[in-house]
Amino acid sequence: METNIYKIADCFQLEGRVANISPLGEGFINDTFIIETEAEDMPNYLMQRKNKNIFTDVPAMMDNIERVTLHLKEKIKAQGGDIVREALTVVKTKNGSLYHVDDEGEYWAVCLFIAGSITYEAADTPELAYAGGKGIGKFQCMTSDFKGKLADILPGFHNIRYRFKQWDDVLSKDPVGRSKELASEISWIEDRRDEMLKFWEKVENGIIPTRVTHNDTKINNILFDDKGDVLCVIDLDTVLSSTVLNDFGDAIRSYTNTGLEDDKDLDKVSMDLDIFTAYTKGYISETKTFLTQSEIDNLAFSAKYITYEQVLRFLMDYIDGDNYYKTKYPDHNLVRTHAQYKLLQSIENQYEDMKEVVKSSL
Repeated sequence: METNIYKIADCFQLEGRVANISPLGEGFINDTFIIETEAEDMPNYLMQRKNKNIFTDVPAMMDNIERVTLHLKEKIKAQGGDIVREALTVVKTKNGSLYHVDDEGEYWAVCLFIAGSITYEAADTPELAYAGGKGIGKFQCMTSDFKGKLADILPGFHNIRYRFKQWDDVLSKDPVGRSKELASEISWIEDRRDEMLKFWEKVENGIIPTRVTHNDTKINNILFDDKGDVLCVIDLDTVLSSTVLNDFGDAIRSYTNTGLEDDKDLDKVSMDLDIFTAYTKGYISETKTFLTQSEIDNLAFSAKYITYEQVLRFLMDYIDGDNYYKTKYPDHNLVRTHAQYKLLQSIENQYEDMKEVVKSSL
């Protein structure tokens, strides 16, 4: 494997002689390696084997990344910023491609490693939540005038109409006979169906505009400098054209949960309004110059929407026999369903307060 890794790295336009290549992180989706060069004045690199089972069109994904990062660099340059540190830099292969396909048909890509940057694994304080909101908001602001549409590399992603088609199909088949014990849980989904479709119709008919979205807004996808200021957003594999409300809603779902996504103790699960307030203020400080009134009016609702979608998806996978999400025990997806539903209830109970936070942040 080591010889193969060095052989693959040699296919890219790297500056300096390679000194070492070693794995980085756990590789939940992609396998990531850091390429270290010998000379101190030469850059290091990140190399990834892209997961073609999740990203079925890697060429389109890499084209999305290239288009977005070039757009970001133009904006950063015009503002007098550092285009190397404030945006990802895709490194092409020696034949000018954005990716390399090895002998086994695996896709590889390389980007510059941004030295001296800091990441955080959780936004467990209002200060970090504010910074996270500012980071995603800055990314969206700089891409708000992006021309054209990006390839839809994750068809149906956050599209509740698509999810309902899957849901209805699974419910009608009930392949492992679980639905008869789930009358209450199924009613959670059905009681909110019309409300969620009415929101999505606004996206479909353009009342809520389509923009560049990141689609994985957890805080460890934001790099900070040593002063605590946002450098750039990373991990752009999921970037595509959708509504920015998906990014906001998913961030709130993950940032504000006082419990675990699969917490068995539901008393621990709620939405932390202080974290919501901090994230929202940070986010709006960067986005209020371009957000439309329809986007502003639906910011708080997007947290309900995304959390509801996750309740649906966990419950749907449980009814389907646990085929999508990895589970650690037989009713793991049902536990996830209950925990996410408790979070959804907490969001619903604080919804009016959330709307006031949005209004006061403008």
